[in-house]
Amino acid sequence: MFDLDAYIARIELPALPTRDAAGLSRLQWQHRLRIPFENLDVRLGRAIAIDSASVAAKLVGARRGGYCFEHNRLFLDALAALGFDARPLLARVWLGATAVPPLTHTLALVTIDGGRWIADAGFGGSYTPVLPLADGAEATAPDGARFRLVRDDPRAGDGGWMLLRDGDPAATDGRDTGDGWRPQYSFTLDMVHDGDLAMGNHWSATAPTSRFTRHNVVSIVLPHGFASLTDRTYRRRAADTTAEGEITDPRVYRMRLGLMFGIELTKDEVAGLF
Repeated sequence: MFDLDAYIARIELPALPTRDAAGLSRLQWQHRLRIPFENLDVRLGRAIAIDSASVAAKLVGARRGGYCFEHNRLFLDALAALGFDARPLLARVWLGATAVPPLTHTLALVTIDGGRWIADAGFGGSYTPVLPLADGAEATAPDGARFRLVRDDPRAGDGGWMLLRDGDPAATDGRDTGDGWRPQYSFTLDMVHDGDLAMGNHWSATAPTSRFTRHNVVSIVLPHGFASLTDRTYRRRAADTTAEGEITDPRVYRMRLGLMFGIELTKDEVAGLF
């Protein structure tokens, strides 16, 4: 059974959210502020389990982070416990893509009083606010970036949706380097089953061409910015201040993981990553 109290304590939410769009936005924001995005277990050769009990044990009980299949499993379980009507969707991430990317991202479709909303507690590249599912819908993130949903973008296919971002590339994980509206990911509203999520998770965690098997990827949302650690490159954007550098000492890498991202690893684990 999902432990809602433990989840609420993990994300440090002072009160249960209201069962509306404002409550949904508040829950997603607090989740992203407190639980980091990371693939370090993949890089350490560990299997990624995405059943509810395993995800809660890792992200809540062990106070670790995870990637999208873990984050949004936990988020969907929390939404269900709070009485929201929500289900998973699968998406194709277009950041840096040179061909049609595979379905390696998951997000949530939430229905509130007959209206449909897109929520995503697990995209590690930037922070996407909750958006109404409507062609041309826009929202502004606390870091100042704007997001827009577009229907029938040619890259998304017939009936598909594309999420676009227009903002400072410094408030991303470094893959979004262009100006203007940039594609983040595309998705359809097709029903997604547990087996579909298992296939996407398996590819993400094991495929030689997967970003997650080739790089250490860590990020977290800041109140007015974003911080990321990709391999040894550290980037932090807070309001109008940007810091970037290369970490060359495993002791500094371990300290940075703990202080900025809240990820506590042993010296041996860090040695396996560094």
